[in-house]
Amino acid sequence: MKKTFLTVLFAFMFLVGAKAQQVEFEEYKLDNGLHVILYEDNTAPVAVTSVMYHVGAKNETPGRSGFAHFFEHLLFEGTENIGRGKWFEIVTSNGGSNNANTTDDRTYYYEIFPSNSVETGLWMESERMLHPIINQIGVDTQNEVVKEEKRLRVDNQPYGNILKAVKENMFKKHPYRWTTIGEMEDLDAATLEEFQAFNKKFYVPNNAVLVVAGDIDKPKVKKMIKDYFGPIPRGAEVVQPNIKEDPITQQIKAKFYDPNIQLPMIIQAYRTPSMKERDAYILDMVSTILSDGKSSRLYKKLVDEKKLALEVAAINFSQEDYGTYITLAIPLNNTPLETLDAEISEEIVRLQNELISEREFEKLQNIYKNRFVTANATVAGIANSLANYYTFYGDTNLINKELNIYKNITREDIREAARKYLNKNQSLYLEYLPKSEQ
Repeated sequence: MKKTFLTVLFAFMFLVGAKAQQVEFEEYKLDNGLHVILYEDNTAPVAVTSVMYHVGAKNETPGRSGFAHFFEHLLFEGTENIGRGKWFEIVTSNGGSNNANTTDDRTYYYEIFPSNSVETGLWMESERMLHPIINQIGVDTQNEVVKEEKRLRVDNQPYGNILKAVKENMFKKHPYRWTTIGEMEDLDAATLEEFQAFNKKFYVPNNAVLVVAGDIDKPKVKKMIKDYFGPIPRGAEVVQPNIKEDPITQQIKAKFYDPNIQLPMIIQAYRTPSMKERDAYILDMVSTILSDGKSSRLYKKLVDEKKLALEVAAINFSQEDYGTYITLAIPLNNTPLETLDAEISEEIVRLQNELISEREFEKLQNIYKNRFVTANATVAGIANSLANYYTFYGDTNLINKELNIYKNITREDIREAARKYLNKNQSLYLEYLPKSEQ
């Protein structure tokens, strides 16, 4: 949300989100269903308080897109005990920082405080959960904030609608077919009562995980959690969507016109399994082979040697229910989009027909080993990962086991995954074009 879309999109191929060293944590549930995870690290006088709600854009209904992202903003408006506009003032006056972000699958809030202010973070998040004020003033204010964000980061941003263009073609039934930020007319049409009902349904303790990490005294923190979160009533059971897409058996061809670009882009996209499946990990490695760094196959071939492309990327965009594997390229020197498509397809076919070399495989393993050494280098990163592993995998200890999944992937696995998922008849062929060409 805070970066330009294309920057974020290219960054996907570098994200792993796990940790090599052992992470010792404790977890338990409150009677109201709130899952609690505690991680103690006394190396720095910092404490992170975070709450992940299992609600994202996929929990919205057609005609009411953008609600989850809207609530990312709206729940900073104030509570019964935190005055309107006072949230950030309280955080900064206590020497802290905070933020939030939303995806199609979850919403995440966090505060980072000096460790002697951990109680402030717990109080604030309990206030957000128990006493939010959802009124027309807040809705109208944040509606304008979200509209400005959409104008700045999507509508007026070059290539800002890539995901919109891909998603609306790749998904016909599942709510992944709309974007996280949604459509502004949907928010404009929504009533105050609809916003209040959305809050009551999803922002409840039994649909959330609380992580407290860093320089903490566990017994004291446990008492604080009981005092602040224990009285919050359990909400109705939240049932996640279970909507299946029909398989793609014939290539989809589409065009999307962007008024903010001068150079076109060619996109190939493939629907892939949930991020919880082992094949999703293998497709991460396929992306690394194709476009991670200047020595990767696509960059070396299309950008460095043949000078056919200005940019090229292969991204395994994994999500809870489905993934989308995306390759894209921006032409250089008027290279036809068909040529770029053929060149990218040639490299994919190569992966399908040939095992990568032992040397390339060793390099790949070293890349992932290094990522795991450096990933989650901060307490905030660990808190985020712990929340993710519990929410999506139901296995918080995956933070200590995920590296082994990558270690056990073979060259044959890589070839088979390319054969299984990256076929023309299973793909979207999307020409992302300047508006002037329409």
